[in-house]
Amino acid sequence: VSWLFNPTRSEITSLDSGNIDDILNNADVALVNFYADWCRFSQMLHPIFEEASNVIKEEYPDRSQVVFARVDCDQHSDIAQRYRISKYPTLKLFRNGMMMKREYRGQRSVTAIADYIRQQKSNPVQEVQDLEEITALDRSRRNIVGYFEQKDSDNYRTFERVANILHDDCVFLSAFGDISKPERFSGDNVIYKPPGDNAPDMVYLGSLTNFDLVYAWTQDKCVPLVREITFENGEELTEEGLPFLILFHMKDDLESLEKFQQEVARQLISEKGTINFLHADCDKFRHPLLHIQKTPADCPVIAIDSFRHMYVFPDFSDLSVPGKLKQFVLDLHSGKLHREFHHGPDPTDVAPGQPIQDLASSPPESSFQKLAPSEHRYTLLREKDEL
Repeated sequence: VSWLFNPTRSEITSLDSGNIDDILNNADVALVNFYADWCRFSQMLHPIFEEASNVIKEEYPDRSQVVFARVDCDQHSDIAQRYRISKYPTLKLFRNGMMMKREYRGQRSVTAIADYIRQQKSNPVQEVQDLEEITALDRSRRNIVGYFEQKDSDNYRTFERVANILHDDCVFLSAFGDISKPERFSGDNVIYKPPGDNAPDMVYLGSLTNFDLVYAWTQDKCVPLVREITFENGEELTEEGLPFLILFHMKDDLESLEKFQQEVARQLISEKGTINFLHADCDKFRHPLLHIQKTPADCPVIAIDSFRHMYVFPDFSDLSVPGKLKQFVLDLHSGKLHREFHHGPDPTDVAPGQPIQDLASSPPESSFQKLAPSEHRYTLLREKDEL
């Protein structure tokens, strides 16, 4: 068959546990094809991926700028597990060794893949020529503005590296020299301008040469603690591999959303990194609500999706009870939610006269992620068609 992959023609870098960190860490941008030889779609992508690599190498011959690489997930299941690969082929973008949240989802063509890499290599920082431009910023977006004495500096290189990683989540701008001088009263300066015309600015106070500190501060500002889940980003969020704590609310019910955000910040900030905090439009996500025997009329509703089952927070009115929401999440981590769904309440939790749940009952399955075989994977996008 003419389109079958021929390894002898390939100039793609093959990754294994011995070389993957070194190769990815030393590349500004790396596009990695996670594939399986038995997968027909993986076979079809190989020559396209190879030709796109050849096109890009003509424009970026320095291997420190762009790397095209591949991982045989059958031979290197440890790597596939490390990056939570569950379908083939999957194209993931890395910057300086850090995997980006959003995988490549464009057309599987030479032109589209090459254009995607060119886009990734474009400057993520807009240079400001007049401080008046800052006053005209789009305040519906999250803006990070850096004021530097000069572009050729360690401070700006750190800023640019952070912008490379987070430019999908924030708008990055910079000003230099005399233009930036009014904002550099105590040296180079980085400011976060949050959404909203009246929202106060926040100033970065740490070392500008410490990448880890600058990145952590910027990510905290660019990526909301509570994010909205949509049909467009649903699969991306599942691929982060963390369970969901979701508020289902009507689109115009901003009061419930604000209350949820406040309690997540108050009770669960220490759980960031173990669970994703999300909110969803009840009307759009009727299907997941049906899985927990709810309808939009029941909203607001809070639930956890563990990707195995969905669990409902007993009563939204208990949200502000100190520790109640946190205990709900801790019960997920301890396995208590799963255990009680299958076997009824723990004996110590049964109130006098309260019946124990039927042992034959089973919890509602997750409706946000179905690990169906490769190209037939069941996702939120498909659920949209069912509504």
